Amino acid sequence: MINEEKVRLMTRLAAYEQGEGRKYNNISGYFRTDYISSHLLRSFIAGTFAFVAVIGVFLFYNFETIMEDIYNIDLLALGKKAGTTYLTCMGIYMIFSYALALVRYNKAKDSIRGYYANLKKLEKYY
Repeated sequence: MINEEKVRLMTRLAAYEQGEGRKYNNISGYFRTDYISSHLLRSFIAGTFAFVAVIGVFLFYNFETIMEDIYNIDLLALGKKAGTTYLTCMGIYMIFSYALALVRYNKAKDSIRGYYANLKKLEKYY
């Protein structure tokens, strides 16, 4: 005789393995600090490239004005302003990256805990 509850549970587990399980399986292989630090490193590199790209676009857009005023520009003040802007932007971006990685990790761990709880339920049927 077929146990309908057992079939439902097995179907739910198979659907999880084909959908969310694939996405969350990669995350479950990491410790929390390793997962978050790897995402922070990637975010730092991407943020630095984005900042340099924005500065490059700004320089190309205002190239004529910059060339006219090249001798009147205070490079030390400009460097301090650029450094402060970079640190501020990266600080905000890293905080958001940390929060996003933490939320994703916690969501994955909760989902996997539910999956293992369903596996234990299924084990009780045998």
